[in-house]
Amino acid sequence: MDGWEHFPHEADVGIRAYGPTLAAVFEQAALAMTAAITDVEHVVPNECVSIACEAPQTDLLLVEWLNALVYEMAVRHMLFSRFVVTIEDSGLSGEAWGEFVNVDRHRPAAEVKGVTYTALKVSRRADGQWLAQCVVDV
Repeated sequence: MDGWEHFPHEADVGIRAYGPTLAAVFEQAALAMTAAITDVEHVVPNECVSIACEAPQTDLLLVEWLNALVYEMAVRHMLFSRFVVTIEDSGLSGEAWGEFVNVDRHRPAAEVKGVTYTALKVSRRADGQWLAQCVVDV
């Protein structure tokens, strides 16, 4: 079962994602991060941005992936609503699909400044599902 949720964390936002595979949980974490900014349903996935990153550990790879998305959102002035991730060894290649920010339609509630190591966790649960979580600085 894929999904995501937010959890409270002082002035920041905690994101938690679930998925049947490691790639799926990374995709859901990206959706959760976008949802901290705007309603994901209002973001049209019509432009693709390719992203690649690496890290020596899976939890650090999550931070690298999400921070790469934060960077792309900032420099391209975009929001993303669809993600495709492939993970092999310590590397991730992904695609983020979205559109340029339209303040009137997207009504951004916050700006994600970066992804932190606070509450960072990527693990496989007893039921076989993957869990990924961290806190984003807004």
